[in-house]
Amino acid sequence: MAGPLTIAAPTAGAMQALGERLGRLLAAGDVLALLGPLGAGKTTFVQGVARGTGVPPGRHVASPTFALVNEHPGRVPLVHADLYRIADPRELEELGLRDAFDRAAVAIEWLDRFPDAAPPERLEIEIAITPDGGRHLVLRPIGARATALCAVFEKGP
Repeated sequence: MAGPLTIAAPTAGAMQALGERLGRLLAAGDVLALLGPLGAGKTTFVQGVARGTGVPPGRHVASPTFALVNEHPGRVPLVHADLYRIADPRELEELGLRDAFDRAAVAIEWLDRFPDAAPPERLEIEIAITPDGGRHLVLRPIGARATALCAVFEKGP
């Protein structure tokens, strides 16, 4: 895979299915940067990722907008963070993300607000709302592991 991977997701179910497929490939240390406007479907995508990482089906995976960080047990622990409400970069240290990067797969919503909050190697997933209400995802791997992950994902199930 040489460049970004573009995928259409016409429904929320399709978004979750894509997330689940990616989640099955994740390992501890993998970081997903979820970018896009409010309502784009970042949390919907992470709900699928949670299924793919083995988070128990009864576990509620919701936006951590107010909690800021939620951790979910699974085959690979999944740490889900939301930086939308962070106002000052000094607040980032309190989230404990640096510790999570070594022991879990980490999905960070709104990383574009504080790009230095994650390691340089990551898979950026930009989600846009299409005129028909569907979603358009662009996956941009940064680093060798993210590139390999994206290449396997592109090959399909």
